[in-house]
Amino acid sequence: MIIEPKVRGFICMTAHPEGCKENVARQISYIKKLGKTEGPKRVLIIGASTGYGLATRIAATYGCDASTIGIMYEKPANDRRTATPGWYNTKAFEEFATADGYYAKTINGDAFSKEIKEQTIELIKSSMGKVDMVVYSLAAPRRTMPDGTIYNSVLKTVGGNFTNKSLNLNNNTITEATIGPATEEEIQATIKVMGGDDWKDWITELDAAGVLEEKAVTIAYSYIGPKLTYPVYYHGTIGLAKEHLYNTSVEITQEFSSRGIKAYICVNKALVTQASSAIPVVPLYFAILYKVMKEHGLHEGCIEQMGRLFHDKLTPVGAIVDEMNRIRLDDYEMQDHIQHKVMELWDQINTENVNELADLTGYWEDFYHMFGFRYENIDYSKDVDI
Repeated sequence: MIIEPKVRGFICMTAHPEGCKENVARQISYIKKLGKTEGPKRVLIIGASTGYGLATRIAATYGCDASTIGIMYEKPANDRRTATPGWYNTKAFEEFATADGYYAKTINGDAFSKEIKEQTIELIKSSMGKVDMVVYSLAAPRRTMPDGTIYNSVLKTVGGNFTNKSLNLNNNTITEATIGPATEEEIQATIKVMGGDDWKDWITELDAAGVLEEKAVTIAYSYIGPKLTYPVYYHGTIGLAKEHLYNTSVEITQEFSSRGIKAYICVNKALVTQASSAIPVVPLYFAILYKVMKEHGLHEGCIEQMGRLFHDKLTPVGAIVDEMNRIRLDDYEMQDHIQHKVMELWDQINTENVNELADLTGYWEDFYHMFGFRYENIDYSKDVDI
């Protein structure tokens, strides 16, 4: 089959196996160039197939010589469609890691479910004994509870409408987007999906099963962003869920203090992911930010961020944190001179000058790379076994 990108709005409906393999290979190459660092040796990554979760797995493996178990929820190919990019990413990663002598196994299923937690515990017992790091990197749109109740997350404000400039991803024009307020029911549902309950459930069950090392570290990923995006993100439904995630990190550290287990929120940089592309206003901010950070030599992708996490932020004596005990990988993004320039360009930008004032090429390059497309060394005219 010859595979072409089929883009609908903020999602690509196809994925290219060779391109996804190239994506993984490039990330591995980057970590290899960084060299080795002290770090965890047996790592569980919950949400390990794309974006920050995949980069975490690669950085732990090739930076710390860690054995890894990944949890994903991906679809294989069938006669009508390609597999999801996370499926191809994971297949490629396991091939590379195994060839290089690393233990790497993956469980495919709903990480929220009791069944997947039990399968994971059994795999840890049989292959690792215990894990010394648990990374929680889920970006799920919905959660099914044990009683069958389904909660769906929403991208809405809290309290009123928010209107601002936005990037129309269909034609790269600058439009205006209005995001309405969520109901209390929608707020609570978003917290159920994207908050810290499931993260804490994982730590509780892993510890009760005896597969969590003393002094283990657990990290969940988050984002804060600039004041510009506060109404839709930090002060919106997602932000309330992320606040719950942060409060859960404090609870985990307190409740498991006798075991020396420490939980951290790691605040990451703004990057194009399947989740972030869906948020109105945010893609335009990202495209301007990319331009500014590249001009200052500060731009990072997922793998550069995770390389810095393991090499610079996680030390043998503990994590380097801010006053709220958060690891900050958004430190370059939030520098005053970067944000000042971004806001200056935001005020000026329109459809006529968008290509001049924003890095649309970089935005779309990252977008297509997520699905294995637009790598210059891949011949996309060739038949591929999906």
